[in-house]
Amino acid sequence: MTRRVVITGVGAITPLGVGAKPLIERWSAGECGIADGFGRALEFDPLDFLSKKETRRMDRFAQMGVAAAREAIGQAFGEEGELPYEAHRVGCVIGTGIGGLPSLEENQQKLIERGEKAVSPLAVPLMMGNAAAAAVAMRHDLHGHCYGVVSACAAGAHALGDASRIIRAGDADAVVTGGTEAAISGVAVAAFGAMEATSPTGISRPFDARRDGFVMGEGAGILVLEEKEAAEARGAEILGELLGYGATCDGYHLTAPQPEGTEAARAISLAVADAGLTAVDVDYVNAHGTSTPLNDRSETMALKLALGERAADIPVSSTKSAIGHLLGAAGAVEAIATVEALRARTAPPTVGWEEAEEGLDLDYVPGTAKPIENGEGPLVGISNSFGFGGHNAVLCLAA
Repeated sequence: MTRRVVITGVGAITPLGVGAKPLIERWSAGECGIADGFGRALEFDPLDFLSKKETRRMDRFAQMGVAAAREAIGQAFGEEGELPYEAHRVGCVIGTGIGGLPSLEENQQKLIERGEKAVSPLAVPLMMGNAAAAAVAMRHDLHGHCYGVVSACAAGAHALGDASRIIRAGDADAVVTGGTEAAISGVAVAAFGAMEATSPTGISRPFDARRDGFVMGEGAGILVLEEKEAAEARGAEILGELLGYGATCDGYHLTAPQPEGTEAARAISLAVADAGLTAVDVDYVNAHGTSTPLNDRSETMALKLALGERAADIPVSSTKSAIGHLLGAAGAVEAIATVEALRARTAPPTVGWEEAEEGLDLDYVPGTAKPIENGEGPLVGISNSFGFGGHNAVLCLAA
């Protein structure tokens, strides 16, 4: 019998605030957390979650991961965080796109200005991409599968997909999983700008004819996944279910998406098929929706290829319109947003969408949130994540 995977806890740090609740409530209200061209998590203070010593020993991306994990684990297992399973049956898989780049930059500057002895002995653990997964596992005594996923902007979704497969395979009863990123730093900002990937106007307006690039954001999204029967047996509140996962690679270009969206469409179809569903069952799409000219067009084509005629009837909205692009954290934060949108039976708006472009003709939920219509039963949504390197990861969720 196939083991089913449910969601019992969620936690988030985003430009809309600390916690999963402000993420969905403020986005659904049409608020935008972007200011001065960046989506910074200004309300996050690591000292609210960590001691001064712990804070010094973690890069900001790991700090955010720990904070979001505390919320998710508290919701799933109780405020004391006592594990309902043996520790070796609980894993920790957390993605990031870049890891501790600010720590690398800081120590590189020390090396240049003051020499080798000025470089911190903590430099490597501060900057390594698996630091968040390690920190969360140590903090909560998790001894199952534990590693970091690094696949650019698909990392958070890949982490969730991997975690669900670990549970399905019977290698764990629960996995703490998601993504975290805090790379608004000198090198990253300059490099993305040099690529002409980021918005010179500092505005994120996915699918709008005036879109001119993505806006860098920061944050974390962590979920607790559990095997369904085990979660039900212990009386856990089930927030949603991760029904399916699909992953492909464009094999086309290091930074540009495959123009026709063929492999992205295949990832969508694989996720829906993995859930045992068809296109007609999909009620909502949380788009990757970066606000770049190429991505938004290729994603629209991918949705049409994968969902056929159904694509025209499904609300499609982009969380990045409200918080910017959280890079390796995006897929996990957007998975949380998707589940919460399904639970509220409301599709949040694509903030700032006003001008249509020929060929981009889906329902991008302009202006205000709208109800997701489909009777009284559970709703099904897909959450798309596409990353540099041609990585495509799609989650099929229900709530």
